[in-house]
Amino acid sequence: MSERRRKFYAWGFEDQTATAEEMAPVLDTWHRVFGTDFEVTPAPTLETIEMRAPRITAIPAALTGICRQDRYERALHAYGRSFLDGARMFRGDFTRAPDVVAYPRTEDDIRALLDWAGGIGAAVIPFGGGSSVVGGVNPEIEGDYAGVVTIDMWHMNRLLEVDQVSRSARVQAGVYGPDLERQLKEHGLTLRHFPQSFELSTLGGWIATRAAGHFASNATYIDDYVESIRMVTPQGVSESRRLPASGAGPSPDRFVMGTEGSIGIITEAWIRVLNRPRFKVGATLVFDDYHRAAEAVRAISQSGLQPANCRLIDALEAGHTKAYEGGKPILVLGYESAHYPVDDLLRLTVELCADYGGSPVETSDRPEARSAVAGQWRNAFIRGPYYREHMIARGICRETFETAVPWSGFPELHGSVVRTVDEAIRRVTGRAGTVTCRFTHIYPNGPAPYFTFHCLPDRARMAEQCMEIKVAAYDAVMKAGGTITHHHAVGRLHMPWYVEQRPKLIGAAFAAAKRALDPAGIMNPGVIVPEADIAAWRPVPAEREAVAAS
Repeated sequence: MSERRRKFYAWGFEDQTATAEEMAPVLDTWHRVFGTDFEVTPAPTLETIEMRAPRITAIPAALTGICRQDRYERALHAYGRSFLDGARMFRGDFTRAPDVVAYPRTEDDIRALLDWAGGIGAAVIPFGGGSSVVGGVNPEIEGDYAGVVTIDMWHMNRLLEVDQVSRSARVQAGVYGPDLERQLKEHGLTLRHFPQSFELSTLGGWIATRAAGHFASNATYIDDYVESIRMVTPQGVSESRRLPASGAGPSPDRFVMGTEGSIGIITEAWIRVLNRPRFKVGATLVFDDYHRAAEAVRAISQSGLQPANCRLIDALEAGHTKAYEGGKPILVLGYESAHYPVDDLLRLTVELCADYGGSPVETSDRPEARSAVAGQWRNAFIRGPYYREHMIARGICRETFETAVPWSGFPELHGSVVRTVDEAIRRVTGRAGTVTCRFTHIYPNGPAPYFTFHCLPDRARMAEQCMEIKVAAYDAVMKAGGTITHHHAVGRLHMPWYVEQRPKLIGAAFAAAKRALDPAGIMNPGVIVPEADIAAWRPVPAEREAVAAS
């Protein structure tokens, strides 16, 4: 891992940006959509942002070498990377920055940090790549904590062991996506888990948030690749037995996945890896009718064909990204294999789509030389996070939300959500915006629709107005029977709807498990388990002072 510095206020490293040439067609689209020119707000600087002094002033001598309190580190770890976060960062509001940022190099460092934080009553937030779009790493904690210690896993980034016979690898949790693939490639292996955040997210973050990656069907979640997890909790180390499968009671790994740092810090995992693919084919199809296209995707999902890529993109998004400007929805398909040609699978899928009015606009058996439509959409998708700072600077809100719903409920959900968000944009901003939808993943019993909306909020209230629109969207999703999130995780943003969605008894069980593993209630409070529940049993300040003194 190089020592490149990450941008403290936007996506990427300091030596990365979307160039003026790259941004020109993007901004031209929004100039045409909104019919206006955009005044540019300067990006924040470390000198101009507002940040309170650290509340934690005494760090044990044994930990000073791995702890930082400078302005850059605290600003870098103050937010995730959603539009909501970006709007607040451009406003210069870093008042909730963590008090200490720690960079452990070993599990012993993590144990010492948790012991110290528990003793002084400080909250702890695990930090992988910081790519959360749901407030999962934001130190927005209301309880009477002594401060916030963010633990950044940057240095724990090595491939430790490879079992070629079992096709498995033991990897430290702090490894970023590109570095993981580079290390696996030396052994002829790959994980091929490519969320949009791939460049700036980590293995531990994927596991903690149950991230969904590259494949649109079959093995979609990181869950499908986890063989064993090692985690440091305030009560000690937990490590599950490495097995290909087990029917021995509730799975300890399934419990840890999705806990989002609320019970401990994932330090290592054995993962199931793959041989690198040798055969790839792809095609892009166009449909006259969006809902007929959705029916085609349902048929694909229930046929057993299991394409690696199957993204239905509505006409508006296809046009906005300049992938296809024919005013019709497109379906981007792809198959790959390390072991056998996949041309026949693609041919069968294209034939199936023809029954629903789908016709190819292009095919390719050379994905490295991507065809125009699929390549243009993919580039817009991958580069999208880099565009965000430029759009925020111009007052353009681009925000997303996603869900999953049974196929029988999709038409109602799609219609009600698009209508609700369109109305909310007009009500909140006083002018029209846009709402688009694509499928990111498909299952035999339902799709995962991913919505994007654009609007021009009041610059002084960008975050607040965006959130008002999102609340309307989330309410509509829940009313239509969808989940509050398919793969963006819960964080702090989704907690009210998550608590509503899950069974109350299970919520109580999660709180009890947290209390057993985190008796001081310091681990990412407010995520998965509400702060109010933690406050009911968390030690009072006098008790914590006695612990610290001892």
